[in-house]
Amino acid sequence: MASPSLSVRGARIAFGDRVVANNLTLEFPGGRTTCLLGRSGVGKTSLLRWLAGLLPGAERAAPLAYMAQRDLLLPWLNLLDNVLLGHRLRGDAVALGAAGPRARTLLAEVGLGHRLGDRPETLSAGMRQRAALARTLCEDRPVVLMDEPFAHLDAVTRLELQDLAARLLAGRTVVLVTHDPLEALRLGHQVRVLSGTPFTVGPVIEPPGPMPRDPADPTLLGLQGRLIAQLRNTA
Repeated sequence: MASPSLSVRGARIAFGDRVVANNLTLEFPGGRTTCLLGRSGVGKTSLLRWLAGLLPGAERAAPLAYMAQRDLLLPWLNLLDNVLLGHRLRGDAVALGAAGPRARTLLAEVGLGHRLGDRPETLSAGMRQRAALARTLCEDRPVVLMDEPFAHLDAVTRLELQDLAARLLAGRTVVLVTHDPLEALRLGHQVRVLSGTPFTVGPVIEPPGPMPRDPADPTLLGLQGRLIAQLRNTA
């Protein structure tokens, strides 16, 4: 399935009297990863929800997979069934049968292959987030929207799962929200910085080299320093 580009044309995103974005026009190229970076509260999640069609007036790009900040695991289902939830809800027995081995493989790759029958209440916050990532990847969609997918992980696990996501999402249209400049630079074909109220979107930043990029690369660290300085100067 081809991975389409995403377009925002003259969008207004508002919650009551608070205008998050006004007359917003933005392009997300197909088959590439765009990372959205910005200070807390600037509107990154609102933009992602707009792209997912979850806000009034928005048109959802279909089909897509959406990973929210919260893991949203259902407490009465075990880990494997949570990862397969989307397939069960769609009622496609053939697709569900094919997704079972993929779900088991993904849970093993995120370090949870030994917890398939466990309920979410028995897992740490980091484990739950890893399960949510496996569920998102298991959807196997051409468009993937991810909101802070690695936020609750320790540093080493974060790097490992960034590598996994970069490998499995290659060729998809991915929009990834993050607070971490280095994460954005490691994983994005392009990085866009949101700032201001209503927010504006800065020019495209294209880090060099294939993804996932080496976090110790001097060029990447130099770009990280520039992004941090830019973020410190934004409201």
